[in-house]
Amino acid sequence: MVEVNGESLNAEAGPAGKPERGKAVKLVDRVFDQLLERIRGGNYPPDSRLPGEHELASMLGVSRPIVRDALARLRDQGMVYARQGAGTFVSAHGSPTTQLAYSPVKTIADIQRCYEFRLTIEPAAAYFAAKRRNEQAIQKIASALADLREATSHQLHRTDADFIFHRAVTEAANNHYYTASIDALKAHIAVGMHLHGLSLLGPRQGLEQVYEEHNAIYKAIADGRPDDAQRLMKAHLEGSRDRLFEGRALDLSF
Repeated sequence: MVEVNGESLNAEAGPAGKPERGKAVKLVDRVFDQLLERIRGGNYPPDSRLPGEHELASMLGVSRPIVRDALARLRDQGMVYARQGAGTFVSAHGSPTTQLAYSPVKTIADIQRCYEFRLTIEPAAAYFAAKRRNEQAIQKIASALADLREATSHQLHRTDADFIFHRAVTEAANNHYYTASIDALKAHIAVGMHLHGLSLLGPRQGLEQVYEEHNAIYKAIADGRPDDAQRLMKAHLEGSRDRLFEGRALDLSF
């Protein structure tokens, strides 16, 4: 029996010391909510280091696996990021007062501008991902790639899996500025991905080609080939833009 915020909670073990998944999930939810509240409340300001897993487990009266799962959920939501060998830090956009934001997409020209901006950050993120990736980062990219493979086999384009793939690449680069930027662009990217996906629903090879582009990026990152990863990400984004605009870019001159 442990106490969190004055409430008595059962530990993760049930009868005969066997884990009870339902209780463990509830504990993860509770720890996640507590840490999120502290981040948003300013107890842990942007770019500050969170206490270690052992300290958080002791502080919150739970086991380290519970803390680890809660931190993983915070990372998935972009609230915290990990620095290899240094610990877990609060993202710059973890506080509402410092959240990065861009003007919403209003025109076709804005979609082209979004592609232009992505071309300045995502190839570089792929480059550093191939240099810095670890097993956890590779598995996250692979998971999104598997979802894309499944969708492609059913002649579908999964915008959500596509975004998760690109975000996972920025996470693998271990540079929270890349991840914060792509998070701020999520709604903007979704518009372009949706329209691009519609353009692929004709010939089967369209979806297959895009899947192979993602697969090639994944392999370059997993194999530790930064120059190839950068080149392939650039080619993928340019191809996506060109397919959407049918090779006819807008003139955005003043």
